[in-house]
Amino acid sequence: MPLLHHAVLRVAEVVDDVIVVLPPGAPAVGLPPGVRAVHDPTEGEGPLAGAHAGLVAAASSEVAVVVGGDMPELHPVVLREMLEVIERSHADAVALDDGGRLRPLPIVVRVRPATEAAHALLHDGRRRLRELGQTLRTAVIDEATWTALDPQRRTLHDVDEPDDL
Repeated sequence: MPLLHHAVLRVAEVVDDVIVVLPPGAPAVGLPPGVRAVHDPTEGEGPLAGAHAGLVAAASSEVAVVVGGDMPELHPVVLREMLEVIERSHADAVALDDGGRLRPLPIVVRVRPATEAAHALLHDGRRRLRELGQTLRTAVIDEATWTALDPQRRTLHDVDEPDDL
């Protein structure tokens, strides 16, 4: 199974509408059934631009779960906890604490404020996804809480090179 499918299937356990952001012009073939594909409008603008493209496509939703396609071991129970926190709070985003630092992914956001914040950051030439969580009113789930749900911390695992598999 392609690496991307692992992340898609885990997200599909907690949301009804799954959107995958592809590079400009990339064919939308081989995605699991029911997954919507959108294209990043510009090549090489980084993960914040990709997140913005996905948020624009999710405009009819109130909240979105944003993950990396290279995160094969997301734990749906952690994602559900993030969704519950945003539902109970006035925060615009929910992120996980990792050693005192806010992790940029996964993040749950309110679509409208996150889209506006991502647009403003991109307009200012800022490209780091981490800045989205720093810009929004973000509720942070402390490390003890989310690691009780995922003791091996696999939700944060991403695959950047073959050895990461």
